Amino acid sequence: MKTAIRLMAVATGLLAAQVAMAQAPPTGSTGQCKDGTYSTAASKQGACRGHQGVKEWYAAAPTTPTTPAAPTAPTAPKAATSPSTPTPPPAPAAAPASAKAAGSSAKTTAAKTVAPGGGPGMVWLNTSSNVYHCYGGEDYGTTKAGAYMSEADAKAKGGRPDHGKACTK
Repeated sequence: MKTAIRLMAVATGLLAAQVAMAQAPPTGSTGQCKDGTYSTAASKQGACRGHQGVKEWYAAAPTTPTTPAAPTAPTAPKAATSPSTPTPPPAPAAAPASAKAAGSSAKTTAAKTVAPGGGPGMVWLNTSSNVYHCYGGEDYGTTKAGAYMSEADAKAKGGRPDHGKACTK
């Protein structure tokens, strides 16, 4: 009886430690994968490839760089400066960070254009890989080569579901 109580106490302690560890992600992590590991990838796309996908994303969405406003004419007259006092050069405008420098892929979900057509009940068959994507999915209608069709037609053409998950149950 004492052994069973001790084992339950140890199990409770281990469970409490797991819960405490799960609440605070490691410093520098940008997301947690579905298998429990953490990612430090710059973008969500491909961050947990090989780890069953992204469970939770901590990093903020990338912001689009804004262009600086055109300088406006001064409203007050400038004070006279002596020839010995040079005027400071204007501050350089912040250059937008390139996608390559940030370590992220040039392919982003915001830049994907969806092919016209499709809709509920239709799948997008990627004809180059023979994988079909369900309506509402990330790659639905966005691959380079493909066509909209019913799931049955896609299967008849030898297509297989994206990540092994069929659209209809």
